[in-house]
Amino acid sequence: MISVKVLGGPTAFFEYGGLRFLTDPTFDEPRSYPSPSGTTLVKLAPAAAQPSELGRIDAVLLSHDEHADNLDDSGRALLADVPVTLTTPSGAARLGGTARGLAPWESTRLGAVTVTGVPARHGPEGCEPLTGDVTGFVLTGDGLPTVYVSGDNASLEIVEAIAARFAPIHTAILFAGAVRTGLFDGALLTLDSEQAAEAARILGAEQVVLVHFNSWAHFTEGHDPLVKAFTAAGLLDRVQL
Repeated sequence: MISVKVLGGPTAFFEYGGLRFLTDPTFDEPRSYPSPSGTTLVKLAPAAAQPSELGRIDAVLLSHDEHADNLDDSGRALLADVPVTLTTPSGAARLGGTARGLAPWESTRLGAVTVTGVPARHGPEGCEPLTGDVTGFVLTGDGLPTVYVSGDNASLEIVEAIAARFAPIHTAILFAGAVRTGLFDGALLTLDSEQAAEAARILGAEQVVLVHFNSWAHFTEGHDPLVKAFTAAGLLDRVQL
């Protein structure tokens, strides 16, 4: 199994292929953030560790830059000290610096690791004008297990497309939380708990690391619904919460 340190919200830290990766950095103290859509996002808890406690970070895997629950002020400051940030092409254009955009199914090489950008949809079909472009990532390498980082994705059809290319997945880092706001009449903006369990099944994941289900007020399903869903699916023994 890969050792993944979950830090709260969407932020996780792991080593893979000799490199040290960080997902969606959010290190601010609890506070409120107005979002471009008019929704206020409220952070409820600090991160479990700060960047200074993590040591070297070789790459940030940033699903998108437009929402504070995926990239907050402290996270933005961190990017200047990281050799590369992989994200959406539009996000890379906004961020500049060492940010590098990956279109869906586009790959780049970092040392012994190939990182492929994979589709993600942050809400119902056609949501992009309001929620923005989002990417997930698949990490592969010679002799290395396959790792999938979902980003903020609400589509099981997209999970099926990723599985068709890469399954079985060894480690799936799934963004859950059943996010709902006032957008799209309260439609899901990320996977709910039952969908997260179904995504793990589709991917054939041997290890499931769940993130993006705590520390923010707009995450509507936390620890207990996730345990219930993965227990019902017979997959709880694969899960790291």
